[in-house]
Amino acid sequence: MRAINYRELRQMCERLGPAATAERLGEALGQKHLRPDDFSLRELAEAFFGRERTGALDPRSGASAVFESGEAVDAAAFSRITGRVIEAKLLEAYRNEAFVLSRLVESVPTRLDGERIPGVGRLPDEAAEVAPGMPYPSLGFGEEYIDTPQTTKRGFIVPVTKEAIFFDRTHLVLQRAAEVGEVLGLNKEKRLLSLLLGLENNYRANGAAYNTYYAAGDSGPDGGPAPWINDIDAELVDWTDVDAAEQAFADMTDPTTGEPVLIHATNVLVMPAYRHAAHRIFNAAEIAYQSGSTQTTAANPLGRYGVYESRLAYRLLLASGYQPQDARRMWFIGDFRKAFAYMENWPITVSVAPPNSEAEFNQDIVVRFKASERGAAAVINPRFVVRSRGTN
Repeated sequence: MRAINYRELRQMCERLGPAATAERLGEALGQKHLRPDDFSLRELAEAFFGRERTGALDPRSGASAVFESGEAVDAAAFSRITGRVIEAKLLEAYRNEAFVLSRLVESVPTRLDGERIPGVGRLPDEAAEVAPGMPYPSLGFGEEYIDTPQTTKRGFIVPVTKEAIFFDRTHLVLQRAAEVGEVLGLNKEKRLLSLLLGLENNYRANGAAYNTYYAAGDSGPDGGPAPWINDIDAELVDWTDVDAAEQAFADMTDPTTGEPVLIHATNVLVMPAYRHAAHRIFNAAEIAYQSGSTQTTAANPLGRYGVYESRLAYRLLLASGYQPQDARRMWFIGDFRKAFAYMENWPITVSVAPPNSEAEFNQDIVVRFKASERGAAAVINPRFVVRSRGTN
């Protein structure tokens, strides 16, 4: 849709009133019928206050400030729609396509600053048997639990100055909003990736701290054998390497029942250097199997996987000390939604400061917007992901 102009905005304000106009424009933004770049801060101010009142932003005019107590409704409506414009731009950047893991991992709402999640172990299947005439057993939480890490709050303030409106620096304000969204989204993505890569370990089960990944021969936290094996050595070359990872899942058992962990791996994440190799392996129409002098071809069974790459993951590995040749070969497979979660006190939220604040008088800031989110990346069940270092 083309950019909305002053005349249309002013007519809408006169017809619907400022509050209803702000609501209507906000809905159009939410439904993506309008984009943040379709708006002009100056034209919004002129539409809600009139060109004469907006001209009061110029100190040479000798007029009073644009916001007065008698214009509280106009001021509130202007702040509301400007906030929606900035929020839309901020969210665009926050949901950047490069933030792969943030899209693949579930955000779990929580009101706690770190919580204990009980009953993560499976019930034994024989518990479901009910003898004739006997009562059904009650199902409660198990004795097992995991502790998720404490959450942290992150945020920024985006100011809109008189100069930004007077000189119509809409693009600059939206650029700042996009930077805020990108920084908050990047921080969340890097915290999730640090868990996936194994650079940070915050899995705590039944009071004990575990690493996310264990290789054959590793020791567990109690000094005994590794509690699970999900760190293998298989460079992603063909379907046999995927099969090696799937065999690691097949050997994984539930710590309570001893039954196999019921996993249907759905995602694969690779470094940029192996992007084309991964798509070739997972999207090939057929696979070839060589046994002695006999070669057999069959339909490729790997089409159910979603394949993703992450430049951020590669840079994090390098920053942590991995050599480039080792970082390039690392890849991950599993059900990331079951392996990890983002424990979220509140999602990214934009709030508006009231007009006529001290900042307006001292710094010529007409309106301020605060963007914040609070949460923590957590390992929920490491048995649902396999890491391959690909060093063979």
